[in-house]
Amino acid sequence: MAAQLTTFLKHLWLDADDASRMITPPVIKGLTERVAASERHHSGQIRLCIEASLPLSYLWRVGHGCSLQQVVRERAVMMFGKLGVWDTAHNNGVLIYVLVAEHAIEIVADRGISAHISSTQWTELVSHMSQDFRAGSYEAGLSRAIDHVSSELLRHFPRLPAGGLSGDRLNTNELPDAPVLL
Repeated sequence: MAAQLTTFLKHLWLDADDASRMITPPVIKGLTERVAASERHHSGQIRLCIEASLPLSYLWRVGHGCSLQQVVRERAVMMFGKLGVWDTAHNNGVLIYVLVAEHAIEIVADRGISAHISSTQWTELVSHMSQDFRAGSYEAGLSRAIDHVSSELLRHFPRLPAGGLSGDRLNTNELPDAPVLL
């Protein structure tokens, strides 16, 4: 019960301003440019979502049949849907979700890319990001994640030559490149 109360208070304490202090405007600009540059080489879509804390509707479930880890994953999957990452031409969108309050990182990949990447590979990426975050290098951790996801998307979904309706549609930037801060 004490652990639940601590978790609850920690999430009530943090808000979107805390995410903005962690990911400053210059960092946002750099990450946005990195995603845009990446997406010029493959047809996949990368979204970053940095959330300071869970909404109350999620917090209530912690300890009531759901672990904190399960609730964080559910939130990441919900944001995957809400941000439209699931709705790409080749089902090859990837969400990199960070929950500041818990120092939690989740990678949610659509079925097109999941068919090519094992959960072990995503776990390894999260581990590297966690190391960077513990060192206070948020930009480095997120940049590393973008680069890793980009290399996988490039390998499995390279950019098609321009021309023809299908090529044009597949080479469209389908989602915004800027990180979402909540």
